[in-house]
Amino acid sequence: MKKREVTSQQLIEAATLLFAKHGIEKTSLAMIAAEVGMTKPSIYYHFASKEELVEKVFEFMFSDYRFEAYFSVSDFNERNFAEKLYQGGLRMFPEDDGNLHAAMRLLHEFMLTAGRGTPYGDRVARMQQAFLDGFRGLLQHGADLGAIPQENVEAKAYLLALAIDNMTSYMMMGIQLDYETIWKEAVNSVFRKGGNVIA
Repeated sequence: MKKREVTSQQLIEAATLLFAKHGIEKTSLAMIAAEVGMTKPSIYYHFASKEELVEKVFEFMFSDYRFEAYFSVSDFNERNFAEKLYQGGLRMFPEDDGNLHAAMRLLHEFMLTAGRGTPYGDRVARMQQAFLDGFRGLLQHGADLGAIPQENVEAKAYLLALAIDNMTSYMMMGIQLDYETIWKEAVNSVFRKGGNVIA
């Protein structure tokens, strides 16, 4: 019987879960090979080194992690601004599946390297800055449309970005909160005083 062919994608997915469970440094190529049922030398057919595999895992994790994947500014108008902002934020929360916490731990591990001058840390910091800039641009667009007040647009944008980031961290820790309601309150806070926009 022919041995099952292991694809590069299967190795990336196995590495993602093992990196999340044990940490990148403590996960060996032998552990990854055992996870998919192959020998360690066979991994080198797919990846030249562990560093290359880590790079592919990083790309796999962050391939869709762009502000524009959740918020298309050109789709926002004065009438739909609040609802689109609310729905876009909800899409940023990870789906609650069996691999959620593992993926969130790995994401957090990459983020922790941001202050250490590592290539991954620098890239994560740039991605996070892009989200801050994205929220600032989106809320400025809302202010230009007259959908939200012009006052403190930048501060409100950063509050939204921080709300998403912090809620994601709490999810990673397994803390149960009503994230949808919290996000709704965050969105409502950027609009005029005197009533909620999202009911």
